[in-house]
Amino acid sequence: MCVSPRIRPKPAQKGAERVKKNKGRSRFVALCVAPAVILFVIFMIVPTINVFRMSLFERGAYSPTETFVGLANFKALINDSLFIRSMQNTILLIVVVTMVTFAFALVFAGILTRENVKGKNIFRVIFYIPNILSVVVISGIFSAIYKPENGMLNSLLSMITGQTVTVLWKDAPLVMVSIIIAMVWQAIGYYMVMYMASMASVPQSLYESASLDGAGRVKQFFQITIPLIWTNIRTTLTFFIISTINMAFLFVKAMTSGGPNGASEVALSYMYGQKDAGLYGYSMAIGVVVFLFSFALSALVNRATKRKPLEF
Repeated sequence: MCVSPRIRPKPAQKGAERVKKNKGRSRFVALCVAPAVILFVIFMIVPTINVFRMSLFERGAYSPTETFVGLANFKALINDSLFIRSMQNTILLIVVVTMVTFAFALVFAGILTRENVKGKNIFRVIFYIPNILSVVVISGIFSAIYKPENGMLNSLLSMITGQTVTVLWKDAPLVMVSIIIAMVWQAIGYYMVMYMASMASVPQSLYESASLDGAGRVKQFFQITIPLIWTNIRTTLTFFIISTINMAFLFVKAMTSGGPNGASEVALSYMYGQKDAGLYGYSMAIGVVVFLFSFALSALVNRATKRKPLEF
């Protein structure tokens, strides 16, 4: 009985099948990615390009007629004292809120990760609750706390001093401090939980070795914990700084509406105010400046925080 030998495919056939398989896989990936790309282009790229285009024109918010003015809107921004003050407030919030939030988040994460604290999970949930609340709710809570007549803060100060204290927490001298406190309270829990997850992956043997060498808790925190989770800190830092620009607008809009007399105005709230006043092209110019400022700031932070990653 004669058995025919197995016919093996030729190398050329294998190559053709492989190319066909790769093409099919590429089509499948493209089909899956296409909806997200289309939505991103329609709702992100096109509006961003339109903002840049409209910053070179002047027209009313609801007027179809456009007048090309070139860089006139940007030249006007340089001499606009209200815009300059709004940018100063934005930078103040970015710097102070970022520094305070990350300092507290790292310290709390270090304490709850390394110290024997009872009910760690409860504290984690309690700290995280502000992050799941909307900005409107948080603004309402702090507006009630700052209320001059019977707010919790003035009532507490009156109880401590034994005298009636009526501090205007949302008046010009203290309004930015009040917004900073609300923004920090809202953000600490989220970043604390993220850093706790990173710190949990640091080997305990490193801390034990450092203890044998005489390093205390604080020294271990700065020389072991911080360097080993630096990649996570760097990523969250860039994200938080950029998101603070948007969060500042939301808190200001909900708590003070830019008042009193523009003392708490930030760049985005000023932009919306100019749009509502009918200066559509001028408000788009402010949007372009904020966009370029955000992009430059993120690049600067990425470069300033670049470190050689440590391995363990």
